[in-house]
Formats: sequence, structure tokens, C-alpha cells
Amino acid sequence: MIKKYAAPALFVLIFVLAQLLSAQISSQPKYAIVVSRNVMIPMRDGIKLACDIYRPAINGQPAEGKFPVILERTPYGKDTSEHWAEFFVPRGYIAIGQDVRGRYDSEGSWRPYRDDGNDGYDTAKWIGEQPWSDGGIGTVGTSYPGGTQHALALANPPYLKAMIPADAMSDFGRYGVRHNGAFEMRWMNWIFNIGGPNGSRAARDPQTREALLKLGEQVREYAKGMPLRPGTTPLELNPEYESWLIEAMSHGDYDDFWKNAGADVIEHVAEYKDIPVYHLGGWYDSWGTQDANLNYVLLSKNKKSLQRLIMGPWTHGGRTRSYAGEAEFGPDAAINFNEFQLRWFDHWLKGMDDGVDREPPVRIFVMGGGDAHKTTEGRLFVGGHWRDEHEWPLARTVTTPYYLHANGVLSPQKPGAETANTYEFDPHHPVPTLGGNISSHNAPPSHHNSIERPGDSENLMEQGAYDQRCRTEIWTCDDTRPLSARNDVLVFQSEPLKEDMEVTGRLIVKLWAASNAPDTDFTAKLIDVYPPNHDFPAGIDLNVNDSIVRARYRTSLEHAELMKPGEVYPFTIEMYPTSLVFAKGHRIRVDVSSSNFPRFDVNPNTGEPLNDNRRWAVAVNTIYHDAQHPSQILLPIIPAQ
Repeated sequence: MIKKYAAPALFVLIFVLAQLLSAQISSQPKYAIVVSRNVMIPMRDGIKLACDIYRPAINGQPAEGKFPVILERTPYGKDTSEHWAEFFVPRGYIAIGQDVRGRYDSEGSWRPYRDDGNDGYDTAKWIGEQPWSDGGIGTVGTSYPGGTQHALALANPPYLKAMIPADAMSDFGRYGVRHNGAFEMRWMNWIFNIGGPNGSRAARDPQTREALLKLGEQVREYAKGMPLRPGTTPLELNPEYESWLIEAMSHGDYDDFWKNAGADVIEHVAEYKDIPVYHLGGWYDSWGTQDANLNYVLLSKNKKSLQRLIMGPWTHGGRTRSYAGEAEFGPDAAINFNEFQLRWFDHWLKGMDDGVDREPPVRIFVMGGGDAHKTTEGRLFVGGHWRDEHEWPLARTVTTPYYLHANGVLSPQKPGAETANTYEFDPHHPVPTLGGNISSHNAPPSHHNSIERPGDSENLMEQGAYDQRCRTEIWTCDDTRPLSARNDVLVFQSEPLKEDMEVTGRLIVKLWAASNAPDTDFTAKLIDVYPPNHDFPAGIDLNVNDSIVRARYRTSLEHAELMKPGEVYPFTIEMYPTSLVFAKGHRIRVDVSSSNFPRFDVNPNTGEPLNDNRRWAVAVNTIYHDAQHPSQILLPIIPAQ
């Protein structure tokens, strides 16, 4: 026993000592804070953007000398920067929160990210030329403010030295706003309930804001009543927001409208400033998961500066929590985000040798391994652990096809002569969204989910891990059946696993399918099926990940092409990546259908222009799984140590 556990104990001791050492050499609080509010910085076109500047102070006066600067450019009100400024400024940093163009106290008109490159560049140049700046800038921000960091790096500004884009919006013509051709409905909620009535120019008028707030309360009705046409709703009171939303819902082609929107890292990687970047995301996040698949991988290959990646079991912005939806991962899942950022900036902005540059480049939380008991909060204990890696995706991955079979089996065995499965997809009765990689799903103030505030009309959907069974609290559910009982959901599941199986990496489904419609959608969802236990006598069908493809974009995201009814086509559906141990006795399940609402807009199946249909039709869709059409999911299996 001593020999068996001596090495792990030694590693734990080294880890603890390293943490203590890094804590001792991190910047310590020694200053008070003075704030200059609404400092207006001129941009190259004469528009002025509002900033709050937090400076280190002694005896109520700004401390003498020059300091590194941490900047957040946000559409959510620059006063939200105060919560992190209060941590960094006493430790010898200047903190600046800036309202992006057209939002809150800044002048100009809001155009998502299109002005953030130039505005960020001009802001960084102004900061670096101030007498209190030491010439080094780091950036912070989550979600949209994470995207403003990417936009800033793409502008290649002076003085920018390091970034931490968390759950960052980028490449949103591929995933995030459009998603393999479909539209992510959370952005409708963002306009209706977050961006529109809070901080927009129109909302500065009290009566207009009241009308916009009322509109936000009706978001479910408008979501069900798609399409959304200009001038037909109270959103016309906020024309720049109406214009963007309708164009985003109508513009499916991944062309210059998306590629040159200002935050597309993939298409403009050569322009991206070569600086150290720590990419942060969560397995149940709406942005950060594809940041792992796309931005981290591409920047690591194309830049000399250090790129780092950390992926936790979190929902959007949930890094300080140990749970995601109905799944609990244990206290180690949460991180102290301020301390995490401090080590990065202490090294790159202050030159402190805290060892952050010598750590492994990738850190992931491997979900699973828990005993599946019910916690005091009523969640399923999934468990998990952190693990350091040296690359992403993992080099030791064994990509293994699991094939879909006509009898509902999912297995590594190749199909033979099997009949196809056909189902009817009625767009008036879509499959409800039960959790997933979702953000912008609530009206402020943000709460966890509608299950914790039943009957709240402001909630659009739930985020994170959820048992895939309907319930009365979810507005899109007509009953309380499991989704597997629906006639328009095809279920394929493995036999109970004989051993634990770790799945870490990209999740790709390859379908062979046909339809009698000129256009339709195909969805795929990966599910961890828990066997019954004392706390959950019916077991749990826990969603791991999901995705969709709009059939007209099956060949290319750049150009739509309608289907020929009855013709069999190959479809590729790439989900977000994950890291999960499917435990012994569990089943691996893949659900295939044609809707996931309101996570994605519902396809009317008519082939009409996007967001401009006048008709709805029931589609008869067929999934093939035979020797000539081997529909499958490619599982990134990590061999057991």
C-alpha cells in the first residue's frame, strides 16, 4: 500500500508547495483606489467612448509612478468592471472599464464588433500614451467582452501584451449566432431582454425603454411566432437592434457578412497580434468550447507567443460554480478566477517569475467518476477531476466509430443490410430544448434556470446538463414524458459498458439521410444514460452535447443548396468537444431528430428564404444505416492508463 500511493502523495505535496510558492510571489494588496468616471476617449472618427479609470491610490490621491493597465471593453455597462477592478488595483494595476460604441455612456451607433477593432486600437494607443501607464496592457472579459479582446488582437494595437478571453464570442457565423446554418435563438433573447432595453440609445428614453421591457416579457410568444419581420413589432422602436437581429436571422451564408464582422479569428489569423493568450471555456458553455476546437488550436500553430487553454465543466460564465444545470462536479470544479488571472498578468505585465509560463499548456476537467447520489440541492453528483495535458486535441486519442443500427443499437460493429428509420418532423411541434451549451437565455438579473423560478415568462431555456425528460416547469414541454418517448426522436444506445470509457475531444456525427422536403434540419445529441439507483429510481438521461445542421448547408456553409426530395445525402454534425468518463454500467446514447427548440430556430421545411417563410410543412425524414450508408458517431476515446 505504501508503494502504491507514495508517488501520488509526492505529486500532491509538490502541487501544494507550488501553489504556496506562487501565492507568495503574486502581487499583494498595498494600495487604495481612486476612480475617474466617464472619461471620454476620442476615436479616429471623432466619436468618444466612455471609460471608468480605477487607479492605485495612497491617502486618497493617485499613487506616483507608472502602472500596467488591465482593460475591459464591454456592452454591459462599464460599471460592471468594478468587481474585478477592486481586486487588481490594490495589487498595483490600473483598471479601465469602457462602454463599447453606442452602448450606455459611449457615443455612436452599436454594430456588433464591426467597430471594436478600430475602437480597441485607438483606446489602447490612448492608454499607452498616458503618464500613468507603464506601456503594458492586459485585457479581460467574458462572453461579448471576450470577443472584444479577439477584435482588439485582430487590430494589432500597440501596448497590448497579454489577454484572457473567457467564454469568448468569436467566429459567430460558424457557431454562436449561426450554427451550421441554423440560428441560435438565444440571440433573439439577447436583443429582446438584454441588449435592447438595457444600454441601447433607444432605451435612454423612459417610455421607449418601458415598451422594450414589455417586449422582452413576450419573447416566448415571438419565438413561437417566427419569422420576425422588420417594422412588425415594438422592436422597431430600437431600429439598429432590429436591423441587426433580422439580418442575422436571415443571413445564413458564411460569407463576408460574418467573416468580416470584426471577431472572426479563423479567417483572419494572420492579422492576430502575436501575444500570450489564455483561452478559457466550459464544456457546457455556448462559446468557449469551440474556442478550444478552433482558436486555441489555430493560434498555437500560427503564433510564437504562448497560448494556453483551460476547459472546466462550466456553463457560460460559470467558472466559480461547481455545477452545470442538474449536474454537480464537486468543489474542485470551481476556480478562483481573480487569482487565476492575477498570475497571468503578474508574469506578462510585471515580469514576475511565478512559473505560469512553465506549466503544461492545456488543463481540462474530466467529468464523471462520481457515485450518482442526489446532492442536498437536488443535483446528480457526476464528479470529475482536473488533468494537465500537453496538446489539444490529445495525441493519444483513438477515434472510434460507433454505428447506428436499425434496431436502436449503437455499437462499434459495422451495419449490414438494415432497413432505414423514417419519422415525421412537424415544425409546429418541435423537440424541446432540455439544457445544453446555452447563454443569454434569461432576462437580467440572471438566475440559474426556470426550474428554480417556475412560471417566469422571461426565461427562454435552460443551460447545462439536464435529465432529458420533460417537466411541467419547461414551457416548451407538452407533457412529462422523456424525449426518448417521442415519435420524432430516434434513439440509438449501447449495451451497458463493461468498463469505464473516457471520451475527450471532438464529437462528430456522420449521417446518411433523405427527406421529402427541399430543406430540413438534422440534430444529434450525445447522452450519458445512468442506470437506476436509490436516489434516482428511474435513472438519468444526462445530455453531454448536441448540435444541428441545416440541410441546405450540408455541403458548404458559404453557399446554400436545397435538397432533391428522396435523394440520400451525407451530413456531418460536429458537436462541441467534451471530456467525460462514461462509467461502467452506463449506456452511451445518440438521439437523432430534426429540431431542438428554442436552442435553434425551427426549420419550416419549405425551402423558402431564411426568416421569410409564409408556409410550414411536415417533413418525412429518413436516416440510413446500412453497409453503403454507415451512419455513425466518431467518439474520441482515451485509452485507459
